[in-house]
Amino acid sequence: MSLTRVVLTSGRSLDLSELRLSSTYGGMLEGYPCKPVNEMKIKRLVLAAERADPATPVHLVAPPREYPDQYAGAFGPVEVLPPVACVGAFRSTALDRDHDPVLHRSALTIVWFQPTPYVPSGCDAEEALREVPWEELARDYEL
Repeated sequence: MSLTRVVLTSGRSLDLSELRLSSTYGGMLEGYPCKPVNEMKIKRLVLAAERADPATPVHLVAPPREYPDQYAGAFGPVEVLPPVACVGAFRSTALDRDHDPVLHRSALTIVWFQPTPYVPSGCDAEEALREVPWEELARDYEL
């Protein structure tokens, strides 16, 4: 049973079976949001997703970045990612038409960022999430 269903712009329906939301800058005690900090956070999210399910490919949706007019510190200009980091396990029908549709599905773990802590649903998901090229990135597996 899925948590929700997301419809890609291609028309393919994805079932969201697991979702982890976290504060992008939660626990940041020192420093400020900047490119090196953001790259480290993104790398950790992707690595954690890969370790959680090594058999499933992981895709990062490139996050939007804002550059507020604030004082640049020692690590460069302020660079802000959306406040909510998301890691979702998605499933869909098999990619290979020769696979038995009862026994095979396709899977992809997606990492993305969004402005609020909501569960994406239907066509209301972030546009960048809905544009993921599933056929190029996902992998078939047998139930």
